[in-house]
Amino acid sequence: MKRTKLIASITMIGAVTLLLVLMLGGKEKQPATGFAAHRVIAHAMGGINDKAYTNTKDAFIANYEQGTRIFEADLLLTSDEQLVARHEWTTGMSKKLGQQEVLPPDKQGEVLTHDEVMNSPVLELYSPLDIEKIVNLMEIYPDTYIVTDTKELEPQQVTKQFQLIVEAARKKDPALLERIVPQIYSREMLEVVKQVYAFPEIIYTLYQTEDSDEVVIEFVKQTGVDITMPTTRATKSFVRNLKKAGARVYVHTVNDEQEIVELSRLGVHGFYTDFVPENDLNRIKGLR
Repeated sequence: MKRTKLIASITMIGAVTLLLVLMLGGKEKQPATGFAAHRVIAHAMGGINDKAYTNTKDAFIANYEQGTRIFEADLLLTSDEQLVARHEWTTGMSKKLGQQEVLPPDKQGEVLTHDEVMNSPVLELYSPLDIEKIVNLMEIYPDTYIVTDTKELEPQQVTKQFQLIVEAARKKDPALLERIVPQIYSREMLEVVKQVYAFPEIIYTLYQTEDSDEVVIEFVKQTGVDITMPTTRATKSFVRNLKKAGARVYVHTVNDEQEIVELSRLGVHGFYTDFVPENDLNRIKGLR
């Protein structure tokens, strides 16, 4: 009798253990959803016809058609305080964008007005974007996300930029705000952004900070932000500890497929890139 009870007890314990293993294993294998489901972030809306930094509608659509769903937009304030998609106000950028003929010489290195930006085709072909046109694209393509690269560090300017972002999204559809992911450039910037709107996802970009690895890891533990960094800072131990702290880790800007494989082996989750669309990750051998 005792032997029978012992066998029954062992059988029950085994069954419960197996059930727990299956349940926990099932949870671990659940695919990511939403923002976390994607690994490619199209830098400056992604490259188009071997050209980077265009920040144009055409680049967005071209990369969307190749499976990319997260798009980084460079956002600058114009001289009349509107928000447009442009990487920088320099003569070199005007040349890179092929705007020598459409902009007067004295305007090619200056901060432009909103109308000057929007009436200056990029590379003679492509349509510039402002924040209103960006949120229009988000409405038309409801599975996309926008990562902001606003560049400003001064709190007043940061506040102005994000007020314009929030205003444009709310005017179109407040739900769009759930698919906008601010990049912050310092730990202090997080509170400035949160005072405008509590975005569900935040990425802390490390290229301008002097924070040590330890300070960044502690900040992740305290705030739950994700991290992006230059490839030169992505070491195996730093990436591992960031992930243990709860962050998804991204690197920028990577266009070489072998480098993407090597970084993925370090534990990197995603990649800012000009020319590697999301669909291409499915064919890259050795990607983790």
